[in-house]
Amino acid sequence: MHTLLLTLLLVSALIMVILILMQRSRGDGLSEAITGGAEQLFSKQKSRGIEVGLSRLTVFFAILFFVCAFLLGYYF
Repeated sequence: MHTLLLTLLLVSALIMVILILMQRSRGDGLSEAITGGAEQLFSKQKSRGIEVGLSRLTVFFAILFFVCAFLLGYYF
C-alpha cells in the first residue's frame, strides 16, 4: 500500500508539472495584479478545446496528489 501511494504521488506530481507547463498564460502576471485587470474581469473568456482538457486534467491530478499525500501522512 505504501509503495502504491508513493508511486501515485510521484507520477501525479510529474504529470502535474508537465500539464501546468503546457497550459497557456492567462494574464500578464504580477504586473496585471498590481495595476489591475478590470477590462478582463467583465469580458467573456471561455476556454475551448485543449485548454479545457488541460485544465480539467490538472485539477484531477492535483486532487489525486493531495489525496495521496494525505493518506501517506495519515497512515504511515
